[in-house]
Amino acid sequence: MEKGLLEKTGKPLAYWVELVKKAKLDKHKAIIDFLKAEHGFTHGYANFVAHKAKKSDAGSIDDMDLLTNQYKGKEHLKPIYEKLLAMIEPLGDDITQTPKKDSVSIIRKKQFALIKPATKTRIDLGLKIKDKPTTDRLGNSGPFGTMCTHRVQLTSVEEVDAELLGWLKEAYQMAG
Repeated sequence: MEKGLLEKTGKPLAYWVELVKKAKLDKHKAIIDFLKAEHGFTHGYANFVAHKAKKSDAGSIDDMDLLTNQYKGKEHLKPIYEKLLAMIEPLGDDITQTPKKDSVSIIRKKQFALIKPATKTRIDLGLKIKDKPTTDRLGNSGPFGTMCTHRVQLTSVEEVDAELLGWLKEAYQMAG
């Protein structure tokens, strides 16, 4: 979006954010309306600049802050997350971890896993393993919808085990 904004307007994101600040607009919709009416923005670019100006998008927050916010009040779940990462990282050097507001996507060429502190007592690990039958432990994707095909609910570090590693390997291989 940022590159497209520069190509379309000839001005960088920082210029537009500063312009919004000078206009003393603080409401998201007001910023969008201003950019569309006064500068001919499309809705997509106006929305992008509004989020950046208000620092309200996940891309405006650094990865460590995103993780801290995910586990606020759920700090006891962080060891599960860390053990999952310790299992995932050795699978290959082509893995990207992308923290979002409420989860972390694990991506090879495609996302193959999603780690989300779902409740105060549970992490949900979403996996994308096409045509894999569900079991009592390897459930359907639940609230992940089409982002994942399966979900494993984890409440303790001990549940991050060899069986789970096998599913992670399978998902990783399918994402390549």
